[in-house]
Amino acid sequence: MSNPLVALQKLGQSPWHDNIRRDLLTGGALARMIAAGDITGLTSNPTIFEQAIANSEVYDDALHELAAKDKDAEAIFDALAIDDIRNAADLFLPVYRRTSGNDGYVSIEVSPRLAQDTEGTLAEARRLWKTVNRPNAMVKIPATPAGLPAIQAAIADGINVNVTLIFSLERYAEVMAAYLGGLEERESAGGQLGSIFSVASFFVSRVDSAVDPLLEEKATAPGADAKSLRDLMGKVAIANARLAYEAFEKEFGGEAFGKLAKGGARRQKPLWASTSAKNPAYSDTCYVEALIGPDTINTMPPATLAAYRDHGRPEVRIDQQIPEARETIASLIAAGIDWKEVLAQLEREGVASFAKSYESLLSVVATRASKLQGAREQGN
Repeated sequence: MSNPLVALQKLGQSPWHDNIRRDLLTGGALARMIAAGDITGLTSNPTIFEQAIANSEVYDDALHELAAKDKDAEAIFDALAIDDIRNAADLFLPVYRRTSGNDGYVSIEVSPRLAQDTEGTLAEARRLWKTVNRPNAMVKIPATPAGLPAIQAAIADGINVNVTLIFSLERYAEVMAAYLGGLEERESAGGQLGSIFSVASFFVSRVDSAVDPLLEEKATAPGADAKSLRDLMGKVAIANARLAYEAFEKEFGGEAFGKLAKGGARRQKPLWASTSAKNPAYSDTCYVEALIGPDTINTMPPATLAAYRDHGRPEVRIDQQIPEARETIASLIAAGIDWKEVLAQLEREGVASFAKSYESLLSVVATRASKLQGAREQGN
């Protein structure tokens, strides 16, 4: 039986792994997934690193070594993350070369503490890019109002950028404008465009997780058209993403990008993030199946990746039902749900969630490092 994840690639979509842990690198599991064609790239974030460090002992030796050098928790995590990202990037380098730089990337995120700090974000992006020092590394910058100027400046510098935490079409338009602006700045300064790779990470399932309870509340109100309201449940996130893809096709098929493409510029691919089905009533592959299309990436957590490999049905579907997607959003608004506020709240919550995970991560690192150091000192 053919591998559905390999079939995705033939349709123009790259399956990436939304996970990293040191034993995946050292034990050969990640290398085997790459060799099998299951994945062609990898994303990470503070939550993923927190889970990896808190729930395993694979980092203990490195934690102890770094703590013995009197490094604080933030410096220890920085060293651990950079080491993992470098090693993962090396594993994906054959994919990067085989695709002429069109795939095979590994992402590392700027500190969530800087989400509202443009200059701090840009300085951190430059530092991470220089320190990781891999052509197939990407720096993740959130699509906050403060992040947008940093994204444009980083692109102008020639840094590969993964723009994260995009929820609304309005914000996505600003992200694409920042990317094109950065390319234009770089071209004006005489810089090369062909080496730059960027993705726009559009979050999917979190939208349904936010909207479905609001629809259910409306459906239970006296006199409500309960069936019509409940029919919208599980459909809004996919509709939103399909309209984002339509915007992508329009922008990167337009005149402004056409001029940059002549200089070697690449399209900024949409990356579908948050694609696990949070609602058990939904298919475990629903946010993969609906969003298959050329020039896209789907970064999947381990369970979703395994599910798709087992029973995925690859077929280009993202450009289907575009009028229905508009109708779905219009019906949501007509039902009295403040769509713009839902999306704004999701962005705020996303930034807050990553910041909380980061602080929790630093606490875990500090506690484990202290305990390891104390235990080994007693053993000497």
